[in-house]
Amino acid sequence: MKRHILFVDDEPNILKGLQRTLRSLREQWEMAFAEDAATALERLEKESFDVIISDMRMPLMDGAQLLRKVQEKYPMMVRIILSGHSDQEMIMKTVKSAHQYLSKPCEKQALIDAVTRACYLRDTLNKKSLQYVISGIDTMPILPALYTRIMAELNSKDASAASVGAIISMDVGMTAKILQLVNSSFFGMPRHVSTPMEAVVLLGIDVVKTLILSIEVFAKFRETTMSLLPVSKIYDHCVQTGAIAKKIAILENMTKEESDNAMIAGILHDLGRLLLADNFPDEYREVMAYVKENQVPVHGAELKILGVTHAQVGAYLLGLWGLPDNIVEGVAFHHSPSASIVKGFDLCGLVHVANLMEHHEQMMSGGWDKLTGVDTDYLDQYDRTKRIPLWRDSLRMK
Repeated sequence: MKRHILFVDDEPNILKGLQRTLRSLREQWEMAFAEDAATALERLEKESFDVIISDMRMPLMDGAQLLRKVQEKYPMMVRIILSGHSDQEMIMKTVKSAHQYLSKPCEKQALIDAVTRACYLRDTLNKKSLQYVISGIDTMPILPALYTRIMAELNSKDASAASVGAIISMDVGMTAKILQLVNSSFFGMPRHVSTPMEAVVLLGIDVVKTLILSIEVFAKFRETTMSLLPVSKIYDHCVQTGAIAKKIAILENMTKEESDNAMIAGILHDLGRLLLADNFPDEYREVMAYVKENQVPVHGAELKILGVTHAQVGAYLLGLWGLPDNIVEGVAFHHSPSASIVKGFDLCGLVHVANLMEHHEQMMSGGWDKLTGVDTDYLDQYDRTKRIPLWRDSLRMK
């Protein structure tokens, strides 16, 4: 199946260079090229595209304005912006409309990988109505109490990167969005940034203030969502799952980056559940009723009612945003690590076990011996089942 890609740039030589560089992909990609935003919009009215890749600086209508229009009219399209590292002020204009940010000039393989991965993820979410809403998300819901706290902190004369980062690390939505931005090639970080506190330090307090106070990337959960789900408990569960996943990774002698990513995947593993409830309250009310009536897991009820699970939805959005593959996979397969094509005990297994362990600790702290619901085929394959008692005991150590 060919992917339809629209490139937009006001420099003819850039477009010719892209045509030449990507000629080998003609069997996989159907490519079109537009020299300005107006031409791109005219083309979009006549043809259907999977991805739009736009330059930032263009006359009359810049890339940020173009992607905003595309988001409004064609929310299911993958939206990628190209720009130079010096355009930080303009970057902030695209935070709500672009899925990914790539530096200009962009390496061929980086561009191919971004498009291929985004299209694959979209294909895995087979519900058009869900694709439509999730692809169009431009604000992340956060807990009212944390929203009030972060606003107060940012307006304080004593606000610091460390204090702001600490608040962000307690919120699933803010963590996801801040990590999306800091790890984009726009900011040219020399390494992968895997903790919210480090992200705020590197971005700087002014950038974070702009994101939250001026651009309003974050908004409080709707009242219907708060009445539908125990949002505070889900947040606590996510943060604790992240801490457990990191602890297990350390016990298994994984690298610092792997351990940090395990924590982030744990924190974000139920992001899809929050997004589904906030964007589809009526349907999600059916999900919760089905759980209660049939005593089935939440993800099973979601699959029955919605046709997708919160794991798929969360992974879909995080993948569109360009977060690392292993974090996306850890979220996608946290209920069924055996379904992952990745070989070896990795983030899928870590988040799977950490999620179950946190639930067991909440229900019977210090009183469980067997981890029920675990994917034993997966753990046995990598000789990890016998390690569960060690992991469990490490949680109980003071």
